[in-house]
Amino acid sequence: MHRGGGLGEGTDDLGPERAEQTRRGRHRRAGGHEEQSPEPVPGSTAGTESTESRSGRVGVTYKYFGAPNGATAARVPISMRPEELGGDELGMGGMFTRIKPETVAAMVLTGIEGIPLHKVPPLELVVLHPDYAVVKLPMTVVDPLRGIGEEAVGAAAFIWSTVPDRGGPRDAFTVYKLLHEWQDFSHRLHEAGHQPYCLVWP
Repeated sequence: MHRGGGLGEGTDDLGPERAEQTRRGRHRRAGGHEEQSPEPVPGSTAGTESTESRSGRVGVTYKYFGAPNGATAARVPISMRPEELGGDELGMGGMFTRIKPETVAAMVLTGIEGIPLHKVPPLELVVLHPDYAVVKLPMTVVDPLRGIGEEAVGAAAFIWSTVPDRGGPRDAFTVYKLLHEWQDFSHRLHEAGHQPYCLVWP
């Protein structure tokens, strides 16, 4: 799967869906505009804006969760309740709902592992639907956080805040809070034997 656009918070990019919009017959104008507002996914409870902005742009929401395998993760958009599938949800109405999975991956791999931004691997597409997509994040995005302490998380936040041409939060303290919450998420995933996934929908 190719990353859609540059790394960023995701409000201007449709992530994995954009790369396949032509094949799927999605008629979007440049920049993520649509002629009509997409219908909400049945049963959706995530905290996100339900109306278009003044410019007519519809924000993209990212919902992170854990699942034992891709088949289980693929069923999440149907119920929109990962906890019923044994998942471990992250960012329900919280700080992660506007952060692209590509940005999360780069934040860990670049800030902690020291991998250059241009070498961060693409994410795996699990489900592509006209109204949503599910992507799988590699375990290398969660495993490194389980073995580091507060000082290492703080150092990683500072490193990421100084990376040029990156997207996402700009200040080190906000990045630190994100990494700290992601670290807690990595522990829960490990205890449950789950892998990290992200549900993306406009």
